Amino acid sequence: MSNLEQLYRTLDERKRPEDVAEMIVVLLGDGLTVNEKKNLERVAQGSLSKKIGGYTSMLQTFASAKGAGQQIEKAIELFQLDTHVQSDYNRADDIEAFIGLASSIIHKPVGQNDFTADRLNKVQRAANNLDLSKRNYNKKWRLLKRIEKKLQTFIRESRKISFQKAGKHGLAGMISLEDFSADPDTACFIAYYNARCNLRSVFTNQSQDRPYDEICDLLLNRCRRQPDRTNWWAIAHLYTSAEVLSRLSEGQKGQLLGKWTSLLEDIAALLDEVWQSSRINLQTMVVKRGDDSTTWNNTAAAWNKARDHWMHLVYASGMEALLDDICFGKVLRLMAADVVAWHAAGGGKLDPNTAVWNKLPLPWEVFRGKESCTKEQVTRYCREAGLDPEKSGWIAPRIHGVTAFRPTPELVHGVAIANPFLATVLKQQKFFSGKGLKRPDPGTNPVG
Repeated sequence: MSNLEQLYRTLDERKRPEDVAEMIVVLLGDGLTVNEKKNLERVAQGSLSKKIGGYTSMLQTFASAKGAGQQIEKAIELFQLDTHVQSDYNRADDIEAFIGLASSIIHKPVGQNDFTADRLNKVQRAANNLDLSKRNYNKKWRLLKRIEKKLQTFIRESRKISFQKAGKHGLAGMISLEDFSADPDTACFIAYYNARCNLRSVFTNQSQDRPYDEICDLLLNRCRRQPDRTNWWAIAHLYTSAEVLSRLSEGQKGQLLGKWTSLLEDIAALLDEVWQSSRINLQTMVVKRGDDSTTWNNTAAAWNKARDHWMHLVYASGMEALLDDICFGKVLRLMAADVVAWHAAGGGKLDPNTAVWNKLPLPWEVFRGKESCTKEQVTRYCREAGLDPEKSGWIAPRIHGVTAFRPTPELVHGVAIANPFLATVLKQQKFFSGKGLKRPDPGTNPVG
């Protein structure tokens, strides 16, 4: 595997920026200026390969949804099917194809899963030439019902994970290897900025660091020096600054605007599902027992990221007038009560964005045409809350500066820990999780 291919694989991982910087130093080699090499090596000094022990307590991949392989393996045995068929039961299409095949064997219509009404009786089984005992038939019928349920769970979990990724790094997962590898400088900027975007949030009562740091700027400067060679289309999948979008054709801007609009619609549907199954307090946005805060917060982050990119494209395409008719609001995350109390103890007040969120129509209602949300509404509510509607990102793209690089901390539920070994132990003992401590058995190794 080439260095570029290895770098491309990091787009779907959670590699630390330090480790990606080390890969970039190797890839660009003598093509770096003295100052560029110095700064990249300063960051790469924190890579895992240069650390004593060389490991981190944090996963370097995103979670993945578990398919129906276990259930289908049992079904293949029960139905005595050909095991030489090459299928991937971590793919929804392959699971669905198997359900269709196996269901046809026992004449079970897919989706009809009422145990009382939808099974064939003895006469119906005979009419369909099913030489099966009632027990054997029921066993196969129940297993197929479970696989159908597993498929729906798999699809939902896959959606949640895809939105979590989008909330971190935008459409980076849609960049092809061909586009990524066409220019090494483009590839290096995308990979490093992607790693910075994927950093986990730190438990704090202050704002989080922005992903665009001094190393991002260094790498983008290399692209600026050779604009005709740079693949701005690939970069725009995760970094939609006005500068980058100005390098795209109107057709390319239109394609990206369509992608982000479709993603917003999909995210809105999941937000609605979580909203309906929770009792979220709009006035405070403080999480309560029974709220699915993980799904809500990951999906809200995806909405806000997609909305921000969408807003950049609206302005870059000269379509600001669109906001007079439809100006989607932000979606606020749920906050833990201890964070709110900590913020209040430091003299802070309820986030003024909450007041705007309280008054605006819910985004999924806007998508369904049940409510309208205009620029005039958003502007009025922002001013009532004491917010600048443009600078706060409610009616215009968010503009960022260049932050200083900071070493990636070891985190346990957002709390920074100085040592990865200690972080591993604290995770195993459920510190900072809110689930109580796990007491190890006497004589066991806590790191295992």
